[in-house]
Amino acid sequence: MEVLRSIFSCFSSPRSHGLWSSGASDKNKAMVEQLQRYGVIKSSKVAEVMETIDRGLFVPQGGSPYFDSPMAIGYNATISAPHMHAACLELLEDHLQPGMRALDVGSGTGYLTACFALMVGPGGRAVGVEHIPELVASSAENIKKSAAAPQLNDGSLSIHIADGREGWPELAPYDCIHVGAAAPQIPEALIEQLKPGGRMVIPVGTIFQELKVVDKKLDGGVSIRDETSVRYVPLTSKDAQLHSN
Repeated sequence: MEVLRSIFSCFSSPRSHGLWSSGASDKNKAMVEQLQRYGVIKSSKVAEVMETIDRGLFVPQGGSPYFDSPMAIGYNATISAPHMHAACLELLEDHLQPGMRALDVGSGTGYLTACFALMVGPGGRAVGVEHIPELVASSAENIKKSAAAPQLNDGSLSIHIADGREGWPELAPYDCIHVGAAAPQIPEALIEQLKPGGRMVIPVGTIFQELKVVDKKLDGGVSIRDETSVRYVPLTSKDAQLHSN
């Protein structure tokens, strides 16, 4: 855990940001290579997917998509920093194999849902849920510009307007669940929708938050461990999110 923290702190330096800002057409590839050099990305599959899905297509105009920082996307929501997306993909890779089902709670811009779609392939299902209708609409437009567009067209990738705390039971159970906002406690509905043998990654806490890895055993039992300290926007109701300061 301390190793992860020290790696992540390296990305906040001006020197690393300067490296990430060089090269007009290769910024996304350079971002992935930087994450590999710092040991955040170890899997060749995760690197391939993050190179294929250009983060620049999913960050609002005027943002800095390749800097290792979360970015505001409107509606009091953010897109997570690249190192957090990479870390979550690494944690979930074994549960994102071709033909598997993945749920992305708080799908926001659609970036990680698109990554999931590439990993599970057209024979699997990648499902995003987001309670802000405008973000659902814009995320679909983002995905249409990306390498995941064919899966949006064939229905193996879908984004739905819903309260993420309730998941998306229509397509459960899921081999993996990613939650992109911090819950005060792990929602029972998400545990129920996790397939035996599956894994969920979810930030939990209010002032102090931990990224928790939830594994459901084949007998239905659940084990939970802390991965690292994090800071996410809260997983809450639509009204509370829109009216938060």
